[in-house]
Amino acid sequence: MSASKWIFGGLGFVLGGPIGALIGVFIASMIDGASQLLLSDNDGDAQGHPHSSRQRTTHATQGDIRVSIIVLLACVIKADGRILKSEISSIKPFLVRNFGEEGAKQALQLLKQLLQKDINPAEIATQIRQHVNYSVRLELVHLLLEVAKADGEVVEAETNMIQQIAFHMGIATADYQSLLSLYRKNRDANWAYTALEILPTARDEEVKKAYRRMAMKYHPDKVANAGENIRQQATDKFRAINEAYEHIKSIRGL
Repeated sequence: MSASKWIFGGLGFVLGGPIGALIGVFIASMIDGASQLLLSDNDGDAQGHPHSSRQRTTHATQGDIRVSIIVLLACVIKADGRILKSEISSIKPFLVRNFGEEGAKQALQLLKQLLQKDINPAEIATQIRQHVNYSVRLELVHLLLEVAKADGEVVEAETNMIQQIAFHMGIATADYQSLLSLYRKNRDANWAYTALEILPTARDEEVKKAYRRMAMKYHPDKVANAGENIRQQATDKFRAINEAYEHIKSIRGL
């Protein structure tokens, strides 16, 4: 199987709606017959009315998740109004890690094309919200924060964009702050409490309950079918929840 088919094959909801409009020409050039699929999804119904965000599948495929990641990455990179070569270079290891050497080349080609387009993050995030379950959406936000940190620092413009994306994907504020806290350990003395979505004044029993709740929320098995990259993000978050809990226990002498 070619790299392009591995990354972009088996697509469902991303062939329609705002994402389909962005990636259509590129996908059609990579996969035989994709242009016809895109036309059938985007041209409208039998009466000539444009389709809504209704898509070809009722659930997100791994291909959908891969494309969603790349489109969301473009939103974050463009957040500060500048596209630096250093940012692209810092993302390459991430792409290789998630798509493999050959797949990363195709992903990077799509990313570079997307960076030249006008993208509405709210529309993209809303489309993803309609077709991707909450656990996977959480890991998409986690992944964006990880990439934003890849060049050494998570800057305000990027976190603002990721927060906007999270909002339109229906991510609860407490869940977003929990994810963000993992990247602010050196600047936030209460990061471990934020990670567990509790206040520093929480009783010991409340801390234990919060840990159990968060461990269940971020268990990797919840995203087992979303692809290895998303599962790895969930594993990292699961470990971070344990780290936060151990940190609080050490402070309190539990």
